[in-house]
This record gives sequence, C-alpha cells and structure tokens, in this order.
Amino acid sequence: MTHSFSRRSLLASAIGVPLHTAMANAKPKRTPQGSLTDVPGLKVGHFTHTERPTGCTVVLAEAGATAGADVRGGAPGTRDIELLRPEMSVQQIHAVVLAGGSAFGLATADGVMRYLEERKIGFPIGGGVVPIVPTAILFDLGVGGATPRPDAAAGYSAAKAAVSDPVAQGNVGAGAGATVGKMFGRTRAMKGGLGSASLRLPGGLVIGAMAAVNCVGDVVDPDTGELLAGARTEDGKSLLDSVAELRRGVTVDAAERGENTTLGIVAANVEWTKAEATKVAQMAHDGLARAIRPAHMPMDGDTVFALGTGGRPIAGVLATVGALAADVLAQALVAAVLHAESVAGFIAYRDM
Repeated sequence: MTHSFSRRSLLASAIGVPLHTAMANAKPKRTPQGSLTDVPGLKVGHFTHTERPTGCTVVLAEAGATAGADVRGGAPGTRDIELLRPEMSVQQIHAVVLAGGSAFGLATADGVMRYLEERKIGFPIGGGVVPIVPTAILFDLGVGGATPRPDAAAGYSAAKAAVSDPVAQGNVGAGAGATVGKMFGRTRAMKGGLGSASLRLPGGLVIGAMAAVNCVGDVVDPDTGELLAGARTEDGKSLLDSVAELRRGVTVDAAERGENTTLGIVAANVEWTKAEATKVAQMAHDGLARAIRPAHMPMDGDTVFALGTGGRPIAGVLATVGALAADVLAQALVAAVLHAESVAGFIAYRDM
C-alpha cells in the first residue's frame, strides 16, 4: 500500500493538473500554535552545529521544577533520570537536556551544570550547589557524518542562549539531525526535527510541549489521519505507510538498528508531586503514539519528561492536565515535521 506525498497530489494526478500547480493552489496545512515557553518559568535554548546536522536543546527551570519521566522505547540513552522516580529524595530539577550524538551527547549535561553552577542555581550543599539536569539523547550519527557531536561546550552554549521567547523549530538543536520513517532503511527515510506547541485554558492553566522527532515509524496528523512524513517507496516519490506494510507481512530489518528515538517534554504551571508528574509523563506518551505509527519500537528510546513550574494547585485537574498534555505533545510532533527542512539527503515534508 502506498500513499502519495499528499492527498492533493493524488487529486492533481487524477485531473491532470501538474503537481507543483496543485501544491501552489492548495490551502496551507494548519500549523500547531504555541510554545513550551508559554509555560511560566521555562526558558529554551539551542545549540546547532554548523559542520553537520546535530545539536542539543536545553530547557531551563531556574527557579526549579518538579518533574517526572517515563521511558517507553526499548533503547533509551539517559542521565540522572532515576532521581525523578517518586521515591527518590531530590524533589526539583533545574534543567532538562535533549541532545543528538547518541550516548556521546550525554556530555552536554556537564556544560549545562557548569552554566547553572556559575549562577548558583542548583540543589544546595555545603559551600555551593549541585544543579539537577536530567538528560536524554537520540541517535543522529551518520546524518552528514559521525562527527562532530554535541559536547559539554554545546550544552553550555545552549543554556546561555536560553530565552523565554517562542521556541525555534525545525532543524535546530536536538532536532537538527533527526530523521523519521526508517522502517525500511535510511535511504527511504525523511527529515524529522524539533517542534513545540501549547494550550491555554480559561482560568490561566497553561500546558506546553516540545519534541525532537527521530522515529522508526511514520508521522501522521492525529486530527486528520493524514500521513505527513515517513518511509517512502523505492522510487522515493510516495509515502509507503509502514504499518500497512507490516500488515502485508513485509519483513523488517532496519527497525532493529539503534538509529532512532523521539524525545518529548510536557509542562504546566502547576504545583504537583513527582508521582503526579510521572503520571502525566505516562499519559503524554499517548500523544506520541497518536502521531507516530508505529511508536515505542525496540530500537527507539522514546522518553517523555513532565515538568511542573508551580503557580496553580493540581488538585482536581490532574486528569485534565494529563489528557491535554498528550494532545499538545502530539501537536508538537506534527510541528516538528512541518518546520523541518531537507538536509543531507533526507527530504522534508515542505519539499514533497
């Protein structure tokens, strides 16, 4: 089963209209709105290498945030994520780092810690502070080369660049080397990226999300079911629909390679416990599964963080925050592929 790059191209072919003309006359796709930084208390900064597509993205919570995390992929790469478990002693974090570079990218946290320590932000100890900086990585080695990789200097630069302005999206930071649709090999994959979205509710509750999308599976618009980006046919002209191919009994080998992982962050301006934050991280994974087919594969490292920055009680709205966090994260995933740009042989949605 194949899908053309869009339903518009199928219509154009049927009526004899050139594809470029049909695309030019088509109504632009709705782009998800908002940003993770709409949640008070958060700043985001990127570092993107100029030598090849890779980088890191830092979320600063300088006043502290109560956080949880949930890992669903089979091949995660993380640092300091165990301390987010509800029974662990440390109650607040000061930053989260998402990085490319596979396990090498975990070094970015060292630079973020140095940046925060210089500003005396961290868990207080005798004579100083220890910044708490959970980190997760994705695999982008081989996209334009294997080096350079994000390191401590990259993490420091991203932290220094962090602002409360809307998050830059697409081929930036942790999304610079992200790719999607690798079920049948990298030569048939497309460009992923980094995206963000948010939702404001009456009464002042704000829920934001950000995602670096680098999955084995395809990315779909959960509102319409439209296949946006993913594995392509052998001629590269159509989208394949990876799940449909699996249903046909097609054998998959490429999905067993560890070249993937989607990373997500959801946040809200609420006061909650680590147990409540962890529950929201678990619920937010539903958004990842709505927008990626299939998700949570054995060689994905899919990880979602949930941050509460304070300001509003969570009592009575925990279920609402969790349900809507899934929706907003799904929108961030869509935003990532809509903002992505073609690079290093990987075509993006916008160039289909």
